Amino acid sequence: MCAMAGDDSAAFQAGQSGLIVRVPEVEPAVRVWRDSLDPSARAGVPAHVTVLFPFLEESLVDDEVFAAVGEVIGRHRPFEARFEHCGRFPGILYLVPEPDLPFRRLTEAIADRWPETPPFGGQFDEVVPHLTIAQGQDDAVLWEVEADLRSRLPVTARVSSVHLMVHDGTRWQQRAAFALR
Repeated sequence: MCAMAGDDSAAFQAGQSGLIVRVPEVEPAVRVWRDSLDPSARAGVPAHVTVLFPFLEESLVDDEVFAAVGEVIGRHRPFEARFEHCGRFPGILYLVPEPDLPFRRLTEAIADRWPETPPFGGQFDEVVPHLTIAQGQDDAVLWEVEADLRSRLPVTARVSSVHLMVHDGTRWQQRAAFALR
């Protein structure tokens, strides 16, 4: 389970979209690691917690979809999340957002509205909110990154919007932001 796609940037396709919560507050702590160890960072995705990926194909995202996403996201209140420790999936190191329930609720709300776009394509029984730092790495690398991050954490972030990202064939671009109210 990864940030915006699989373990290498070749997995990204033009027209793919995803909804994310940008977390700029953690960038100083994780940027150097993400830039070298997370293909989504190299493809233009900022530090984030995924709300829903994959979302609709870009050609299907029209004014009606923009309005509906805004309405669904707008039902949720802004919140704070603290990133204090790391978690792991096989070959993946991530920061754990606490609390994670507001992220889960955002994902559930979007997935309920667009059931044809299950989180991570329906690959996982449970969606675990996370901020990917490294993927496709062996344990020695992950231990090194985690040890470095211990001195840089905790970081607290204010979550007040969800961003629509679209892959243009080369990089991920932000197409819209939807405010939590």
